[in-house]
Amino acid sequence: MRVAEGARPVIRCVGGIVFDPNGRLLLVRRLNPPGEGLWSIPGGRVEPGETDHEAVKRELSEETGLSVTAGELVGSVTRPAADRTYEIHDYLCQVESGVLLAGDDASDVRWASAAILTTLRTSDLLAEGLYTALDEWGQLPRS
Repeated sequence: MRVAEGARPVIRCVGGIVFDPNGRLLLVRRLNPPGEGLWSIPGGRVEPGETDHEAVKRELSEETGLSVTAGELVGSVTRPAADRTYEIHDYLCQVESGVLLAGDDASDVRWASAAILTTLRTSDLLAEGLYTALDEWGQLPRS
């Protein structure tokens, strides 16, 4: 965590953008704030001493039961919260192994097609700004 003088703390976070062989996007439903009850890509805070890639692997394992390889940085966003700012760096990931199962900070987990993602978006069940960021980065579901 870093803090600019007179500013709110900045919390470094990571997310994993994962597609299945059918082009569906991996989503988790957040169990806790921020974003409680909303669907998002899996991820969370980078712990002290961790690299971004280590944090992505850990977070995806904890939230989805999947072991992944973290690849290239796709994009970054900043999300202000009440008393801090989250700086989120999203990486493209490939599944190595595991069984998809919600865990840790996730109340549910699913592979989302383009139609499901659109439904979540129009129902206000998608994390704020996620659809726009994925669209700008060319990372929407392909099915």
